[in-house]
Amino acid sequence: MSDSIQTVVFPVAGLGTRFLPATKVVPKEMLPVVDKPLIQYAVEEAVAAGARKLVFVTGRTKAAIADHFDMAYELETELEKRGKQELLAQVKSTLPDGVECLYVRQREALGLGHAIHCARSLVNEEAFGIILPDDLVDNDVDPVMSQLARHHAETGASAISVKAVPKEQTSAYGVVDTEPFSGRSARLRGIVEKPAPEHAPSDLAVVGRYVLSSRIFSILDRTEPDHRGEIQITDAIAELLREQAVDAYRFEGRHFDCGSKLGFLQATVALGCRHPDVGASFQSWLQERE
Repeated sequence: MSDSIQTVVFPVAGLGTRFLPATKVVPKEMLPVVDKPLIQYAVEEAVAAGARKLVFVTGRTKAAIADHFDMAYELETELEKRGKQELLAQVKSTLPDGVECLYVRQREALGLGHAIHCARSLVNEEAFGIILPDDLVDNDVDPVMSQLARHHAETGASAISVKAVPKEQTSAYGVVDTEPFSGRSARLRGIVEKPAPEHAPSDLAVVGRYVLSSRIFSILDRTEPDHRGEIQITDAIAELLREQAVDAYRFEGRHFDCGSKLGFLQATVALGCRHPDVGASFQSWLQERE
């Protein structure tokens, strides 16, 4: 069995209200961390895991995402004319050869489960990946989607990335209940969406990376909306694990919640300090500023 995942879904229809007014006309996924938009980090992670079909579940005002991964004839022609070969190579490498981008609209904001269900007709009857671009995980050597794909290939189980969080923060995440861990993985016994700390089954929170069996689509067909009228992927996964093996996987990498201003700034500083062009100067400036 191949340890790659052929299809990865990116739910990118959200409004990004926590970053207003910046996201009034610019998709939050297009906000740059140093010199690459968030969605570019997510796509590079998917491609590194072997994905050749990228499915973007979009909404209104998200045309910039499709434009970013399209050819920019005028820009490329101008860079070629000016002899800017290094910049031209960067622009052309936005999407590698042989990788296909497909787009489908989520017409109403009805939850993450609903967004994923919108991609059903574009996903083959095989396991597929899901990446939430808000969750940037720094690991250039072995990206999280590659870790999950490898685990799926070895075990046949669906896999969800998790990390430990302070107990008082469980109400911001999906939280898992597991059997004892063996290495980095453990079989799921349950999963619940945003539990109050006193009701959380553990301190292990779901981070936005999944490899799921295509069976999830049939389950989403009948998943009831929650009290907010949203279809949650956690509810569908709770049903899936009654039929098939689903594992929690404690990934290797540093997670930044770029859906929050603080996490976005932390990612910018961390990756900025490593940047080959400005990293050393940026670190010196930070030290001088302190």
